Amino acid sequence: MLGFGDKATELYRMINPIEHARTKDASNKYKVEPYVIPADIYGASNLAGRGGWTWYTGSSSWYYKAGIEYILGLKIRNGIMSIEPCIPKEWKEYNIKYKWKNSFYNIVVKNPNGRNSGVEEVLLNGEKVENFIRLQDYGIYNVAVKM
Repeated sequence: MLGFGDKATELYRMINPIEHARTKDASNKYKVEPYVIPADIYGASNLAGRGGWTWYTGSSSWYYKAGIEYILGLKIRNGIMSIEPCIPKEWKEYNIKYKWKNSFYNIVVKNPNGRNSGVEEVLLNGEKVENFIRLQDYGIYNVAVKM
């Protein structure tokens, strides 16, 4: 939300359970499933680094929301899509495939200037539009976003 894409993805990666299971020592310290988002990672001295409250549904949904909405920037509100990325500077391009009802949106975000955030231009099927695209029930749409 602050526009610090490098820091956002660093913190996002730190929360990812697989990062705590890369070695046997790390896995023994973490002590919970490496495929489930925990609600807690303890900080107390004897429990530091240990995961807790796995299979807690709120944690996984917030993790998913953070990645899709706040890093990749795909936001859907009341049938209107906007793309507001907050990504690492070294990401030059990424793609999102999004299905809405019977429509498909092929989204390409390009970052030629190595920015963390900010959108310069949005094209819908080759035509320049505002960064508020009303989603349609049927069709195939190509969205190009330049940061």
